[in-house]
Amino acid sequence: MLFTCASLFPVGRSKQPVGGQLNTAYRSRRLAATLLAAALAGGGLTVAAAPAAYAAASDAVAKLPISSFSALAVDSVRERVYVADSNTGSQYTSGLVAVYTFGGERVGTISTTNHVSGLAVSSDGTQLHVGERYQVTTYDTATLTRTAVRSANTDQCGRDLAFSGGQLYFTTSYTDYPGQCATARTNLDAFINGTHTRTGWNDTGRLQLEAGPGNRMAMGQPLNASAPDPFLTVFDTSGDSPVREAARRFSDGEGKGALDFKDVAFSADGARVAVADAAHGTRLLNTGDLSDAATGYPALPSGASASAVAFSGDGKYIARGAAATGSTPDLLVQPADPGDSTAPLEFVFEGSLDGDRVVPRGMEWSADGSRLFAVTANAAGNQFWLHVVQPPAVQYDARFTGGLTHSPAQAVAGEPLAVRGKLEQDGPAPAEPLKVKATRTDANGTHDLGTATVKGDGTFTVLDEPDLVGEATYRVSFLGDLTHRPAEDVTTTVSVGKAPTAIALTAPEEASMSTGVEITGTFTAQGKALPDRAVLKVQRTDSLGTGTLSSVTVAADGTFTINDIPRVRRDVTYTVSWPGDDLHEASTASATVYVRR
Repeated sequence: MLFTCASLFPVGRSKQPVGGQLNTAYRSRRLAATLLAAALAGGGLTVAAAPAAYAAASDAVAKLPISSFSALAVDSVRERVYVADSNTGSQYTSGLVAVYTFGGERVGTISTTNHVSGLAVSSDGTQLHVGERYQVTTYDTATLTRTAVRSANTDQCGRDLAFSGGQLYFTTSYTDYPGQCATARTNLDAFINGTHTRTGWNDTGRLQLEAGPGNRMAMGQPLNASAPDPFLTVFDTSGDSPVREAARRFSDGEGKGALDFKDVAFSADGARVAVADAAHGTRLLNTGDLSDAATGYPALPSGASASAVAFSGDGKYIARGAAATGSTPDLLVQPADPGDSTAPLEFVFEGSLDGDRVVPRGMEWSADGSRLFAVTANAAGNQFWLHVVQPPAVQYDARFTGGLTHSPAQAVAGEPLAVRGKLEQDGPAPAEPLKVKATRTDANGTHDLGTATVKGDGTFTVLDEPDLVGEATYRVSFLGDLTHRPAEDVTTTVSVGKAPTAIALTAPEEASMSTGVEITGTFTAQGKALPDRAVLKVQRTDSLGTGTLSSVTVAADGTFTINDIPRVRRDVTYTVSWPGDDLHEASTASATVYVRR
């Protein structure tokens, strides 16, 4: 496909590639939110179907020279990003590590004799450790030259690496055939003080490692045929051997709720662990005992399956990667505090210039939180891209001014109502319009009215059609985004009345007792359509008094006819009325006919 994503959150789609041998594209990106348009008597209202955040951010994309993916590592000291090509299909295949700057420019390539899997950067950023089939190789990050080769047990499936507690930990799996890797026995090994050590910890499947602050390391077990209830555990790596601390399996007594592990990340302070669970979204856990955090993150968009998770080093953000199709977001960047309701930045990756999904374990942040690096893949899983995302570094204030107004002045049940207001925001003009969220609260509860677009002058219009007579309170909120802080809500209470009805009669000036009287009429009702055709009451008043005639039912087009044989001469008055209902006012009309013999 051609470029199908636009500004970080634009409604339209356009991408402008930057030429050159680096194959890097720069463009803004769109927010994946479906928009609905509605017109209100020339009011020009646009309402979005779901809350959305708009913010400016840059995104560089580099096409990776790999056909498979195994690991992503970031060196924040020298500002380098390393991406490994697993290529574990055969013992004879060579490996490759592509090296990029923080701007997405490729500056080097490391080639290995056998397949390459895990990557780990030393805490001081001077060394890159690369897992290979028979060994772990160390490279100088300044020159990309090999400085050490340490033999390890043969690994057929691709080993994972983590540098924790000053030691290098790695996994080792071996099978006779690569097709058995999903259920192979995997060992946790380490170079403790330079000596190859088998720690004794092992289980089935491709065990994944993640280093965290405070000399902690997490290990996650992918779901596999030999592990229907996979585990997550945390190790203390401060000593010469890893000590297991908290551990948890997630299925209940009926075998439901098992973890489908894709990725794990520690919060910047180490107090929380986030897990990308393909079956249950983003789990947020307390590191101490791996219990569920009191407040978790909202569910991923419908249709998105969690694939990756990463906290920024400055503690501000969490990135949640997913596999999704169509316009469903594949990446959300939002505040790390789960209690912060600021709407996330949402990215949609689609096709040959973006990839289609974030790969498992395919995200890392720079240490200062200024950049997020995300690897995406196409649907077939044989092409890959590196995205460099820069969230805004500054947040500005926003506020509602002037309160809310509405038109028409008298709100009517079942009729369009426009609620208008103004949102002011500090800082530079946003790349895409801001959005406000609206609700209506009446006797039947609170109703979500979606979001409305804020125009360039700060004004916005929310369209509604109240369906209940009585007081309705409208609340408009600005939830903020990564560029703007939330604003204090603004409200207004509207008195919603019954919709008017009208009866119009057409009667002759004169009639005779012999030929009778025929009166035609029209009944109209505004607001919500009547559940049934209106039945009108007809009364006749003459010199003998007032009496009720047969009722008439209004036709589908609103017309009706009254026929009568008058009983006396002179003036006869016919009165037609409708009593009204819960949503409509009553109405009446009269006509006087002079009757001759």
